[in-house]
Amino acid sequence: MENSDSRPNSLRPAGSVLIELLADQGVDLIFGVPGESYLAAMDGMYEHRRRVRTIMTRNEGGASFMAAAYGRLTGRPGICFVTRGPGASNACIGVHSAMQDSTPMILFIGQVERESEGREAFQEIDYGRFMGGIAKHSFEIRDPDRVAEIVARAFHLAMSGRPGPVAISLPEDMLTERTRSIELPRIEPVEPECGTKTADKILGMLNSARRPLILAGSCGWREEGCDALIRFAEQNELPVVVTFRGQDLFDNNSPCYAGDAGVGMASYVKGIIASADVVLAAGTRFSEPTTDGYRLFDIPCPKQSVVHAHPSDLELGKIFIPDMAVHSGVNSLFSALEGNILAGRENWRAWTQASRAKYLDYIDCPPTPGRFDMGAALRELMKQLPPDAILTSGAGNFAIWPSRFFVHGPESRLLGPQSGSMGYGVPAAIAAKLAMPERTVVCFSGDGDFQMTGQELSTAAQYGARPIFLVGNNGTYGTIRMHQERFYPDRVHGTDLENPDFAGWARSCGFYAETVKRTEEFANAFKRAMKSNSGALLELKLDSELIAPKVTISQLRAEAGGEI
Repeated sequence: MENSDSRPNSLRPAGSVLIELLADQGVDLIFGVPGESYLAAMDGMYEHRRRVRTIMTRNEGGASFMAAAYGRLTGRPGICFVTRGPGASNACIGVHSAMQDSTPMILFIGQVERESEGREAFQEIDYGRFMGGIAKHSFEIRDPDRVAEIVARAFHLAMSGRPGPVAISLPEDMLTERTRSIELPRIEPVEPECGTKTADKILGMLNSARRPLILAGSCGWREEGCDALIRFAEQNELPVVVTFRGQDLFDNNSPCYAGDAGVGMASYVKGIIASADVVLAAGTRFSEPTTDGYRLFDIPCPKQSVVHAHPSDLELGKIFIPDMAVHSGVNSLFSALEGNILAGRENWRAWTQASRAKYLDYIDCPPTPGRFDMGAALRELMKQLPPDAILTSGAGNFAIWPSRFFVHGPESRLLGPQSGSMGYGVPAAIAAKLAMPERTVVCFSGDGDFQMTGQELSTAAQYGARPIFLVGNNGTYGTIRMHQERFYPDRVHGTDLENPDFAGWARSCGFYAETVKRTEEFANAFKRAMKSNSGALLELKLDSELIAPKVTISQLRAEAGGEI
């Protein structure tokens, strides 16, 4: 942070002061699309360009996805700037994803001049109402002298309790008014702590169990918290299931890891959760995917004994009444628990071993139909990728491969939307590569998913972000086609895709690209992609029968069901 003595004493435009305050918070990247309603803030970005890099994208949806992914990856708010009306509307998709992911993010929105508000001025929206249902909180800065106050509060809100997105609207005329710059201390998240007495009660409940389970949600983890969770689970041979898109929270190679509870949940995972007698649910909000449509726990009183620990008191008892509600952050919780050896672990050792065996059996994926076998390609990826690779994906059946069948080690990261939003993976990969350029970043996309935000490849090229994109092309919106085959057999409609040349698309943006048609071509193609200095895209030609890892269209038609 600059010393306050080095700051100009004269009054300066609020737009410039705003960007300076963001730089004080360690913001190094701003994502957005330029707009006339916040030109004064853009001028501030120019003024402070040596401290904060601005990434201007091709669509506000891409920018907001990048900010959401940055927040998930770093634990600090991703910052996005968009213009009023259409810009804010496009950006909503990233705000919704950040909220469902419990990810810190701050969206700044240009607004009409203050004297025009309430008249339905050009592109005017009431952002308090507009963002009220999808953001954690919404502000409007009407007084330039309150910029620092509201920025500080936004950072606190975005990172504390259940992290989430905060929206701040900026009247155009307010940004041009002058205010004094002040030194803003770096805002750090506040995590509720787990006390010794609380930890002892949790240990007592686990000790009494015959079939205990740790259900790890993806809210608020830091590296030390993940390490403490692994040590505690392995010391006591406790099975661990992670929630939707949370596979990178726990080393998948651990003898305690038993899989994930998410969309299309495997039947064995449902059985583990339903059969557990004591569940330590840490950092989960008991979402619909994690509870299999709220069926794995009885509402309002689960038959399992549930210890629910969460950094936000608003999440405790929101859906299920736990036997023990613990207002604690996950990092503090497992810091308090680790090192304690449970005497009862002899009672559940076989349960943990059986849970692990079911996971290993499940990820042994059979060959997929057609000339390109995705399972074999994934095994090749795990051989070639470094341990700290970052994987991203959007939404669709293709996303099952990097989440459920990729074995994530303790250093790898997975960025995928709990909101089930298509198009997240491409911007997320770009944001990850910009934030951590030294790491290998691989994006998994389906053909429909890629076309939601594929235009951001030109953004990546412009700013030197060079991930590797894998685009699975089977000519269909796979997830919806799967549901049609299950519930409306012989009435398929609206899910076929006529696709462009994805490799040609990437080459036009300056990326190295290949089309891969056979399994045996993939290993060398990916090696070439890894060596490319320009980033790469591999279009994977998939058989249309491959609708999901363990289900074909023919099987769905024959059985009207099947586990994915």
